[in-house]
Amino acid sequence: MSVSIRCLGRSDVSVLRQMNALFGDAFNDPDTYLGEPPDDAYLSGLLAGDHLIALAAMDGAVVVGGLIAYELEKFERARSEIYIYDLAVAETHRRQGIATALIGALQRIAAERGAWVVYVQADYGDEPAIALYTGLGKREDVLHF
Repeated sequence: MSVSIRCLGRSDVSVLRQMNALFGDAFNDPDTYLGEPPDDAYLSGLLAGDHLIALAAMDGAVVVGGLIAYELEKFERARSEIYIYDLAVAETHRRQGIATALIGALQRIAAERGAWVVYVQADYGDEPAIALYTGLGKREDVLHF
């Protein structure tokens, strides 16, 4: 079955919960993603808002990849930036272009919204992520504290 990219909306809480499980598994951090899940009303509210962008890669009814991004409205100029917060693909579906497709879908959304830039953080040593992002844009080395 082919994988499709879906932008989540208010009624997609169950899909977002599947994405959380995927993130917990992919990042080996189930406590953060599944330990104290928010209630449906909270998640529905997030999905209904404009600042959260949730994209799911679906293989039928199963989430096999996900991307969470936040649109940040800037104060110094009338523009916004989009930050990719989480991006993961199920181990069984890696190396099939799903992460690239998720980022491509986000780039189209960013263009529709008039966002100035889309950016993401990669950690030293995370070579697959660094390779993916290097192929998609300009690298900038920064420090976060």
